[in-house]
Amino acid sequence: MRQAGRSLPEYRALRKDGSILDAIKKPDLSAEITLQPVRRYGVDAAILYSDIIVPVHAIGFGVDIEPGIGPVTKDPFRSASDLKRLRDLDPVSDTPYVIETVKLCVDQLDIPLIGFAGGPFTIASYLIEGGPSRTYQETKRLMFENPELWGHLMDRLTQICTSSLVSQIEAGVSAVQLFDSWVGALSPSQYVRFVFPWVQKMFEEVSKTGVPKIHFGVATGELLELMSDVGADVIGVDWRVPLDIARNRVGEGKALQGNLDPAILAAPWSVIEEEVLHILNLNSGHPGHIFNLGHGVTPSVDPEVLQRIVKLVHQYRVGR
Repeated sequence: MRQAGRSLPEYRALRKDGSILDAIKKPDLSAEITLQPVRRYGVDAAILYSDIIVPVHAIGFGVDIEPGIGPVTKDPFRSASDLKRLRDLDPVSDTPYVIETVKLCVDQLDIPLIGFAGGPFTIASYLIEGGPSRTYQETKRLMFENPELWGHLMDRLTQICTSSLVSQIEAGVSAVQLFDSWVGALSPSQYVRFVFPWVQKMFEEVSKTGVPKIHFGVATGELLELMSDVGADVIGVDWRVPLDIARNRVGEGKALQGNLDPAILAAPWSVIEEEVLHILNLNSGHPGHIFNLGHGVTPSVDPEVLQRIVKLVHQYRVGR
């Protein structure tokens, strides 16, 4: 996942203090952070160093990242008047640093670079709730009380996120991932009504570029079939659903990404090794599997553990 570098001492030495958003605005720094876990671990693809709120931050909505908390919005979205704060994204003028970072990385990599954006529901939740939420009460209140306004909000966010993805593709990324991280807070019927049409529109637009599309959310076990139908080529699976069950829900013609529980990384190596091999065996030799965690790496993880996991997966692949 994109946070792989956070546990590296070389990452902490490079980042030091300051906002992650400030670091992202420095292409040389962002490119180096993108490359650090590639050098350390020998993974099969690089993940662009950025954040899902970069586009809405760039257009001036008023969202920031607070250390230890996450994205926060000082003046949350509450009414139709707030739509004026969500103008269209022009990546060339609004996020040129992201485009430059992609180009710098592509020039130095001999493996694919994966770009990404946030899903419209997840971005909407940060703008409406004012920060991370356990209940998404304000978000769901808006969805049900004013579905027309919700639709307008999703229209704006869909344009912003789609433009960001397309600009990264034009700059050279080999694939893109849509992180609709918190969409698992919705029931299937809520997802169909309030999210599916807009994500489908995003993937239809991105499909014109021909690059592979990955779709990921946390706690989405009951949504996997819908997430498969929305237009992605790869479905990310968190650790709550066994890989073989996820494959049955997703159906044929799709690859899976996942799904080692990140919390297990603190366990003894024998336990980690057993879990990794269990997931690989559950895949049953199916060619469409990208081994990964079921969510992000936490900063306290020992980099040596991740390095051993990568080696184990590579050895397993060769052994097949």
